[in-house]
Amino acid sequence: METIDDPQRLARLMWTHFEPVHAITYFHPRPQAAYEAAGLRGWRSYFAARSAPLGPVEAAPVVAAFFGFAPAMVARALPSVWHLVSPEDALHTRLTGAVQALAELTYDLPEAHLTELAELLEAAADHLDHSGRILGAVNAALPRPEQSLGRLWQAATTLREHRGDGHVAALVAAGLDGPESLVWRASIDLPRQVLQPYRGWTDEEWQAAADRLTARGWLTADGKPTEAGRTAYQAIEETTDRTAAGPWRALDPTETGRLRELLAPVAHACYAVLPPVTPHGLPAPIR
Repeated sequence: METIDDPQRLARLMWTHFEPVHAITYFHPRPQAAYEAAGLRGWRSYFAARSAPLGPVEAAPVVAAFFGFAPAMVARALPSVWHLVSPEDALHTRLTGAVQALAELTYDLPEAHLTELAELLEAAADHLDHSGRILGAVNAALPRPEQSLGRLWQAATTLREHRGDGHVAALVAAGLDGPESLVWRASIDLPRQVLQPYRGWTDEEWQAAADRLTARGWLTADGKPTEAGRTAYQAIEETTDRTAAGPWRALDPTETGRLRELLAPVAHACYAVLPPVTPHGLPAPIR
């Protein structure tokens, strides 16, 4: 396997390995069945599960931390969802569903493979600096599961939430708000019909964001990305990678190479059951 010495490049590559492990929580039938058994359906399950590490919060901090969701959409789930399930029960449900899904997807991998993988991914997560990264921090503070699959999923979740926090910070620093970031992605590689309804913005809000991006010089009048817009957004992506590179600087090349080797078959199995296009903006499958 090729040795990659550039931590920023490695940060993006490793993202393509651990992101799909977390994403099965939203798309595999096992987690969905677990949520329904707990009385959570539709978007209530998403907001309850993902915000549960924060405790029984109201909508405002989730609007801030999740960034791309319309406040009205968040408010339809929070805080009323905590009348259906406690944050502790939501955490148990999401972990149970994730472990069940991973067990189904990795049944042919030896336990020794999964144990070593969990240990290495946890070692990477242990090197994260959570300053200013609320979702990464609260997931890192959760008790470590006993099972290797639970440990694997939680480490992957901590890494992806830490990266997501950094991406939000880069977007904010670039002067973008939630709907503007989505309109921009829709002009590049994700369909509006996937992004808009799954984030809750109205047609009027979407058009207003597009108008702001056009006035800024990021979009043309017909909604195409300009060169200036592409350059600026590439800088955001590079900042996201750079600020997510801490673990890959801390681990030595032998450890990162072994982690990639162990994580690759799990990532491939997860990609196989995910939709080809999702509102999460999943990276392209690893090659």
